[in-house]
Amino acid sequence: MIWPLKPKSTKQIARIEISGAIAGNTRDQVLKALKTVKEKKFPALLLRIDSPGGTVVDSQEIYEALKKLGETVKIVASFGNISASGGVYVGMGASHIMTNPGTITGSIGVILRGNNLEGLLEKVGVSFKVIKSGPYKDILAFDRELLAEEQEILQNMIDNTYQQFVETVAEARKLSIETVKKFADGRIFTGKQAVELGLVDRLGTEEDARVWAAELAGLNPEKAEFFTIEEPKPFLKKVLNQNQLSLQTNQFNNVVNWLDFELSTSGQPLWLYKP
Repeated sequence: MIWPLKPKSTKQIARIEISGAIAGNTRDQVLKALKTVKEKKFPALLLRIDSPGGTVVDSQEIYEALKKLGETVKIVASFGNISASGGVYVGMGASHIMTNPGTITGSIGVILRGNNLEGLLEKVGVSFKVIKSGPYKDILAFDRELLAEEQEILQNMIDNTYQQFVETVAEARKLSIETVKKFADGRIFTGKQAVELGLVDRLGTEEDARVWAAELAGLNPEKAEFFTIEEPKPFLKKVLNQNQLSLQTNQFNNVVNWLDFELSTSGQPLWLYKP
């Protein structure tokens, strides 16, 4: 019996999915996957983004890797339920962007949060003695109010990071900085509005994005299939279909992952949509 041969990677469209908050683990997985796309000589890549954003540097490193890969590979980004803030930044690494009409996108901006527990600590009789090398070494300390000069320092940092975001969008979408700043004020909008603003190219589904990627790469849209590049699944998920896993377990894992992200990024500037 003759078994059918698997399609060569040069006749397939690589697919990489970015889901959830973007942080170090996401960056590592995506960079590894992009390396695979290059090594296996895929002619096209579909980047499916379903993310509210995340950390600044991790988003920047994914964006830079996409730009580099785009010199030899046709890249189409497909926005899913949400592609906001850092999700938008990553998407700028693709030469072509497609979104669903109802996708939540935008939220172009920077946010930094600190916690002031001074009142609570006073009630329970807890105080801290801090020895520091300079007046701003404990900036954003949780046991005291932020000083006016500290707020100015942080605001300048946020403004600089925001400017980097705006400049990237302007360059990627061939818009003026002034035009980008008109909608880059943290607001969210739909995919349909994003097309009107020039942030993305077309409206369409992931399947439409696949067809577009095939056409750009000179492949037959009817025959060019996806090859999804992803991390190997744990043994349990290999045995049990994901749909068979408990919904409560999935929800619990999502909460744990989000809590871990919140704790690990406390005090960091974020390109993150936080409803």
